[in-house]
Amino acid sequence: MTGIEASRQVIDLVRANEDSARHGRGCSPDTIARAEREPGLTFPPSYRLLVEEFGTWDVAPTEFLGVHQTEAAGDVLLGSVTETLDARADVDMPPELMVILLDDVWSFAVLDTSQPDEDGEYPVFAWNPGVLDGGLMEKIADSLGEFALKECQQNLS
Repeated sequence: MTGIEASRQVIDLVRANEDSARHGRGCSPDTIARAEREPGLTFPPSYRLLVEEFGTWDVAPTEFLGVHQTEAAGDVLLGSVTETLDARADVDMPPELMVILLDDVWSFAVLDTSQPDEDGEYPVFAWNPGVLDGGLMEKIADSLGEFALKECQQNLS
């Protein structure tokens, strides 16, 4: 299954489980372009589809960062953008990594944008910054779509 196919299944799952899954309103192409420009990273197709559809979403207990804005934060793009920029500044996260989820176990789930596959998807890694020489990375999925689908299916079962 491709990352984009998995993301389509995530959309269907979230829509079919509105009682236990939450999501935002989605993002415009202009917002997505800005969300890529600010950290200097390109979204893979599976992530772009989910951000277009939901902006941000969660299937408890997993909260995917996505991209969103709030009235209180004004023009600031919250979610993946701010968490990526903050992790670069606060814990020296390498610039090719994009934060997609914060987790008590892994610290960060990240996309490694330096390793695109033939579909433009990036692998998902658990990244722990507390290890010398750039942190410890463990691969957890081949694409954001596959990772999100697995998490959503597990949380909804």
